Amino acid sequence: MLRAVIVFFPAVLGAYILGSIFATQTILAELQAMSIPVTMRDRLHASWHDLLGLTTSYLPLMLLAFLVAMPVAAGLSRYLPKARVFLYVLAGAIAILALHLIMKAVIGLNGIAAVREPLGLALQCLAGCFGGYLFYVFTGRAHR
Repeated sequence: MLRAVIVFFPAVLGAYILGSIFATQTILAELQAMSIPVTMRDRLHASWHDLLGLTTSYLPLMLLAFLVAMPVAAGLSRYLPKARVFLYVLAGAIAILALHLIMKAVIGLNGIAAVREPLGLALQCLAGCFGGYLFYVFTGRAHR
């Protein structure tokens, strides 16, 4: 149990970092599609800025979403031990999908601009998959 708590935070952080970078790059790609030049320096600077700037909003929301999803996946994996990796990866994706759908329903806005388009939402869910996979890997020894 303690191991799961300890590895929970790096898994969420991994999902957050990837999600933040995906969100930034999605928006920058939309700017480029409007013929606005975006340099590599712009991409790096914007990614770093968003990575720091979203820590007070998106990171805590991701943490809450994973706080619900990972224990559910852990419980299901007791009954389906061979599907453990699939369950954690799926839980990460569903956590992020639910997060964005709930934000849209409750506040009427997309909390992250990149999720306005299906590709942006899919990339955020992919970041959730990554976080779920990290949780699976980090908790692996306890379940072998």
